[in-house]
This record gives sequence, structure tokens and C-alpha cells, in this order.
Amino acid sequence: MTEKQIEQLLKDYHWMLNSVKYIISNSEIDGGNLTARYGIEAAMPKKQGVTSDPVFNEIARRDKHITRMIGYQQKIRLIQDHIHVIEDSREIEVLHWILEGKGYSWIARHMGLSHTHIKRIFSSIAKQMAENVQDVQNVQKCI
Repeated sequence: MTEKQIEQLLKDYHWMLNSVKYIISNSEIDGGNLTARYGIEAAMPKKQGVTSDPVFNEIARRDKHITRMIGYQQKIRLIQDHIHVIEDSREIEVLHWILEGKGYSWIARHMGLSHTHIKRIFSSIAKQMAENVQDVQNVQKCI
């Protein structure tokens, strides 16, 4: 995994985590707005090539959402598995706030550093994590 990919995962971490929490807490099928058609609507022609069963369509939509959630969980786990690589106190602080969803400007004001310095620290974090991911993948290939 490249440094840029790790940077993107770190930036996306907060919203992915929120999505996973929401999907898990609302995973039961509640039926929602799934009603049968009656009267004139029942006699109207339906689109070709798709199922007209609203329950099936809703379950299929939710299944795709759950599949995305599994991908989010894998990405979150990847970041969590490599957080230990970061040991510098400034880098740990910047990483913490990035994972909380804060932007560079907010972190810079909070820490009393410049916006560009926060970007350099963030790049250093991503580089260290990307190297560690590569090392782990190389070890797994040898096993």
C-alpha cells in the first residue's frame, strides 16, 4: 500500500467508522416504506429487467451496503493494526486528531503549529505506516 493510499485511509477513517457504527446499530430489516400495489397501480406495466418486488429490492440494496461496510471495517482495521508504529508525541497527537476527523487548520490552531508543519507531520505518519504495511506484507509472503 502506498503512502498516498494510507493518507487517504487516514483522512477517511472518521466517516468510515461512523458509517460502520450506524450500519451495525440499524442492521435489522424494519420494512420501511415497502407496500404492495393495489388498484390501478397494480395493473400498470412495470419496468423490464428489474424485479418489482420492493422487499427483494430493499434487501438487495442493504446487502450492497453491508458489503461496503465490510470493506470499511477492513480499512479501519488496517489503520488500527499499524498505529503502534507512530512513537513521536507530536505525530501521535496529530494522528489522534486526524482520526477524530479534524482538519489540518484545526489541528494547527490546537497545537500552535503552522498548517504546513501539520501537513509535514501527517506525511511522515503516512510514510511510516506505509512502510510498516509493506514490511508486514513482505513477511506474510515469505511464510
